[in-house]
Amino acid sequence: MLTAGDYRRVFETAAFKVHGKGLMALASPNPMGHPRLGLIFSKKNVRRAVDRNRLKRLARESIRLSQHRLPPVDIVLLARRGVHELDNATVHRQLHGMWRRLEREAAKAAKHDAPTASQ
Repeated sequence: MLTAGDYRRVFETAAFKVHGKGLMALASPNPMGHPRLGLIFSKKNVRRAVDRNRLKRLARESIRLSQHRLPPVDIVLLARRGVHELDNATVHRQLHGMWRRLEREAAKAAKHDAPTASQ
C-alpha cells in the first residue's frame, strides 16, 4: 500500500483481524483484484533497524508466495513486542498460518454475504 489514506481505510474498515505470535494483521476488501500489503514495524516494538528490515523482508516474501490464494484485500501487518526474538522459520510459519486463517475468514464472509438461490 502506498498512501496514508490506504492505511487509514484499513484501520477504519477492517473486516478481518488475524493474530500470530508477535504479529497482527488487519484486512479490508479492496477493488483491485489482488492483495496489497502495508507494514507497520515501529521502533518502539522492534528496536533495531536490522530486525525491522528482516521482518519486513520475511513478510513481503510470505505475501509473494501466498498471493495467489489470498482474496483481494488490503492487509496491514503490525509487529508486537518480542517478535524480533523469533527466528526466520518461526516468523514464516506464523505468517503462513495467518494468511490461511485470513483466506478462510474471507471465504466464510463471502459465502455468508452471497445471496442464496431462494432469495
